[in-house]
Amino acid sequence: MQGVYAKPFYIYSPSSKENKLWIVRAIPRGENLNFEVAQKVALGFSGRVITSHPTKPLLYITATSGDSGMVPGAVVFLNQDGSYNRHQQVNFNDGACFFSLDKEKRHLLGVSYGNGRLNVYPLDEEGIPGKAVTTVDEGVNQAHCVLMPPDGKNVYIPYVKENLAILQYSYDGTTGKVPPLEPKDAHPPLGSGPRHTAYHPTLPMVYFSNEQGVGLSSYRREDNGQLNVEQDISILPPGMSKIGLSASDLLITPDGKFLFAGLRGHKQDFDHISRYKTLENGKAEFLGLTEADKIPWGLTLSPDGKFLLVTATTGASLTAYRISKDGNLKKVAKLAWAPRMSDLVTR
Repeated sequence: MQGVYAKPFYIYSPSSKENKLWIVRAIPRGENLNFEVAQKVALGFSGRVITSHPTKPLLYITATSGDSGMVPGAVVFLNQDGSYNRHQQVNFNDGACFFSLDKEKRHLLGVSYGNGRLNVYPLDEEGIPGKAVTTVDEGVNQAHCVLMPPDGKNVYIPYVKENLAILQYSYDGTTGKVPPLEPKDAHPPLGSGPRHTAYHPTLPMVYFSNEQGVGLSSYRREDNGQLNVEQDISILPPGMSKIGLSASDLLITPDGKFLFAGLRGHKQDFDHISRYKTLENGKAEFLGLTEADKIPWGLTLSPDGKFLLVTATTGASLTAYRISKDGNLKKVAKLAWAPRMSDLVTR
């Protein structure tokens, strides 16, 4: 198997404690990985949230809070090999807990946990965001994710805790407008707390990690964009309390076969990656738990989809797992870095 995963890649994660962007080079060694810190870039602000442009060598970073209209952020320009070139400071309307781009790559979308607002920022030809063309304010906070489906026709915003909801909108990729669907709320199951989103690549299925429910919910997406819940999966052993536990990030493998979510043991010694497989009908089946460092938060995949990369905010670590053909995870690398580092992307 030597040389199967032969191409090195980069991992990018902002440190809100150090006000720096960590750039880590991952070097495959057969079925394993070696990590080496390539560079730490001083950003000049407390960045925590990051996403990457799907086609341009660009990264977008923001703080989670700040003065309205003056929230600090940056566009990071990379060289073609993924190494750092330069960055440009920008300001955003609101802090964001999640960033993503639309299908047309014309807009950057950000959603705020602190005030619940969605902002849609137009991108110029270079990929620099301008002033928001759309701001949606539903008057409630604790929004957690904005990730569009493969066809780019809808926006779904999950809200957790006492503001439990999945608010549904249509989306115009030309104008960046976000009109609501009717009904607006998909009405997630009581106590689920949908946090982060994943889409099946070929089936009309949408999955949410359940922050309070400590599991996974599956929804079928109808032709009109409406979501209908089909599953609400609880994964804890019988009799185990949910107190002090919560789910975090969620992702799906490119082939749609497996889902992985973080499980954080805030007040219990129970930090794991939960593993699921998708069935032919699009529903999910719980496979089991893999131990993780303290408070697993952010998840992403290597560019070839063969490694799962996980941040631990209290454990102050980056861990790589090799994904097996049956959805199991094997730890293959670990790097100590700054506490509270959460979001990450690869290139």
